Amino acid sequence: MKNVKPVRTKADYKAALERIEELIALNPKKGTMAYDELDVIGTLVSAYEDLHYPIEAPDPVEAVKYMMEQEGLKPKDLIIYFGSKGNVSEFFSRKRGLSLRVIKALHDDFNLPYEVLIA
Repeated sequence: MKNVKPVRTKADYKAALERIEELIALNPKKGTMAYDELDVIGTLVSAYEDLHYPIEAPDPVEAVKYMMEQEGLKPKDLIIYFGSKGNVSEFFSRKRGLSLRVIKALHDDFNLPYEVLIA
């Protein structure tokens, strides 16, 4: 295992990413030193990215639009969840939030995370 050190700067980050590429190219087997090094460096890089490059969760409207695209749905297909075409339209124009009943139904039927739907 190479000398593993914390990832504190952009230079450290870049060096860690390069080392990850080297280790991946070796296709290390679980239980080997190279595999363990890859695991440790990956954890360090992940922590650095979480701190310096946080990814915001999508808002409910964007999450539902993405889900619809993935499922091949149209706004009219959501009437069953929202109760009316007008309610669907108001949601997409950000004039209406999601009720608890709609949040639960979208979570149950499409596995959308509660955290995203409640945001």
